Amino acid sequence: MATDVIFQGQAHGSVASRLMAANFDVRALRPTLKNNGLLRKDEWKAMDEAVIPVYRERLVANGDLINAGLVYNITNGLGSTVLETEKMSDIQGASLSMDGAAKGENDAPVYTTEYLPLPIIHFDFHLNIRTLMASRTKGSPLDTTIAEMAARQVAEKQEEILVSATSASLTYGGGSIYSYLSAPNINTVTLAQNWDASGKTGEEILTDVLALKQALIDDRRYGPYVLYIPTAYETVLDDEFKTNSDRSIRERLNAVEGLSAIKVVDHLPANTVLMVQMTSDVVRLVQGMPLTTVQWDSGDGMRANFKVMTIAVPQIRSDANSRSGIVKLA
Repeated sequence: MATDVIFQGQAHGSVASRLMAANFDVRALRPTLKNNGLLRKDEWKAMDEAVIPVYRERLVANGDLINAGLVYNITNGLGSTVLETEKMSDIQGASLSMDGAAKGENDAPVYTTEYLPLPIIHFDFHLNIRTLMASRTKGSPLDTTIAEMAARQVAEKQEEILVSATSASLTYGGGSIYSYLSAPNINTVTLAQNWDASGKTGEEILTDVLALKQALIDDRRYGPYVLYIPTAYETVLDDEFKTNSDRSIRERLNAVEGLSAIKVVDHLPANTVLMVQMTSDVVRLVQGMPLTTVQWDSGDGMRANFKVMTIAVPQIRSDANSRSGIVKLA
């Protein structure tokens, strides 16, 4: 079986050769009938219209980063394996004098280099060409069920990388990808009693949330915040805030200043709550390639291989004094 690989700048295999010839433009793997491809233009359209909505609906925590504009796009991310960035140290404070002539502190920041791996998140599937031709002969639309399943799996993995990993999910090229829970320097507040425990009151849950907010304020992170809760806490927040109350626990929490949203993330471990400041100095989504579906032929020509893939990983950040805009309650 032929293997497609790019090694030391040389392409081996038809897929690798097409990518190299196109300067890693992934559109080279989306040919249509007009340029010797398998799928028609409307079939590619049907594929995209099936894949992208399913992918987006499963992006909860990642979707918040996108909606907040916390995305750092890399040109030609398929041709890069790591992102190199610099962290800058603090400098001393400003001087105070009556005439401004006194010599102030002459300070300069210190830079340290950090690396972030850029893996491809992907799911592969195939279509038999007989099935494809049968749909064309009968005039029925292309069955995109498997493509939707592939997109869902890619989204699930992307969410898992951001939220659920308890250690570095991938180490490569001198750097690691961390999640909200595994990143160094995040703050922790001890959970005295689970939110779904019998007898836990709305006032006690509010106290927990205010403790999370205070931990971030202590680290000079002043919002806006998003609160992430596990699935089991969803219905808890719909209960009354207190006996004979006219509003729910959720409504009371939404009144906390600086808290912009409360989201359920099913990848969170049980009895773990996260509060995250939605600013680029805390977290951003590094995107080297948006969700894309590509196709190439099998060796015998009897089926078409497809890959739904993206390059999108979180970059969890803290300042030079190890202050973080993330706090967990566990």
